[in-house]
Amino acid sequence: MKSTSAKRPAVLVFAGLDPTGGAGLQADIEAVGGMGGHALPVATAITAQDTRDVKSCTPISAISIIEQARVVLDDIKVDAFKVGLVGSVEAISAIHTILKDYEDTPVVIDPVCASAAGTELIDDEQIDAMVSLLLPLATVITPNTVEARLLTPEADSLNAAAQELLSYGCEFVLLTGTHDPSPDVVHRLYANKRLIRSFHCERLAGSYHGSGCTLSSAIAALLGHGLDTVAAVGEALDYTLASLKHATSMGRGQLIPHRLFRARKPRLE
Repeated sequence: MKSTSAKRPAVLVFAGLDPTGGAGLQADIEAVGGMGGHALPVATAITAQDTRDVKSCTPISAISIIEQARVVLDDIKVDAFKVGLVGSVEAISAIHTILKDYEDTPVVIDPVCASAAGTELIDDEQIDAMVSLLLPLATVITPNTVEARLLTPEADSLNAAAQELLSYGCEFVLLTGTHDPSPDVVHRLYANKRLIRSFHCERLAGSYHGSGCTLSSAIAALLGHGLDTVAAVGEALDYTLASLKHATSMGRGQLIPHRLFRARKPRLE
């Protein structure tokens, strides 16, 4: 029986499981839902982490990643892909194999390299594999300034880093500015070998768990709706900022964004 309701865009998400619900697959599910889409979560790794740091990261096998994705893709038409924590070189290769079959579908890559506390989640071999296998397939990549420098160690400036990332084959580079010490936050969108748009946002006082996941998944959902990239990035940045403003303290570390802030209000204690 067919529904008479408007179809929600389906976003297949490759990412790790975060048991705090602040980042990873749950953040992706909430952000895609917050943008009116439906998330199809494919686990690439199981992490043990709290709101302060990642304690361990156990990769899921490439066979399992392919099986998870193929079963869903055989059943549901996917409107966009989002790639977050990859977990291993084998996972990168598996994701590459899948994305190559859907070259007309938007792909958003959040190149997760380390936790907010600095724990490394990717090694040099994985970086090389990401650069050669995944970035050339990306519609948008969303590195923060730390990740951009890590992916382009020879670049002598952030502008040069963005240009080098474009040279890897991705269509757009959104260089997020929350890690730079400036009065406000400036996010820079690059394409066609140049800076095409700067987005200025107020700098919030807190520290947030899963803000990058929120932003990249929101962009993917909006691309799945059919928005052009500049419009999708702008709307996703507005949504992400709002989710941070509604963030709550769930543990002893970073605040967790409230990505469903438009839903029913929490009960009073």
